[in-house]
Amino acid sequence: MNWKAFLLGAVAGAAGAYVVNTAVSQNMDVPAQKVLSHARGQFRLSGPVSGSWIHMEAVPFEKNGIQYRVYRGGITRTSPGLDDGGEQFEFVADSKTGTILDVYKL
Repeated sequence: MNWKAFLLGAVAGAAGAYVVNTAVSQNMDVPAQKVLSHARGQFRLSGPVSGSWIHMEAVPFEKNGIQYRVYRGGITRTSPGLDDGGEQFEFVADSKTGTILDVYKL
């Protein structure tokens, strides 16, 4: 076996692996726990968070005529002036990017 054939095989294998990796990673969702961690961090910027939850399965969602697959979750934020246990929010986050698309105060 000569070096040219070996080098050609190695380059072809690396290129094939790159193409497969790119195709697979574009179709993967961000893990739900990572999305929840990001949401908790964003809510912590405006007050302490006392609880949170997220549905682990992505569901279809439409906003402004655009279809998404999203995770739904919720945050309970405590505030010093509130005696009822805190403010509750529900959020919707894109499962592909982890971006929070919408927040609703309950």
